[in-house]
Amino acid sequence: MIHCVLHDPNDSVAVVVTEGVKAGQQLTALILDEDRTIQVPCAADIPLGHKVAMKSLAVGDTVIKYGVDIGRVVAAIQVGDHAHVHNIKTKRW
Repeated sequence: MIHCVLHDPNDSVAVVVTEGVKAGQQLTALILDEDRTIQVPCAADIPLGHKVAMKSLAVGDTVIKYGVDIGRVVAAIQVGDHAHVHNIKTKRW
């Protein structure tokens, strides 16, 4: 089962595409550009359509989703964490 998707292996986050993702699960992530899967541990419950961190990120780091800069980290994020508005902010404002 595919739990999340990302375009490039260098993306910081992947989008959860299944319901019921829970902390402690091992997630299967599909890398679309390479048509291959990788495993990532899940550290938090993550709702459908939200992001899971594919790598650890420090405050100030840029977050890449689908190869695009979507913002900066405002609270440290570890691999498998829920990445959302509580720890990522847009650079536009």
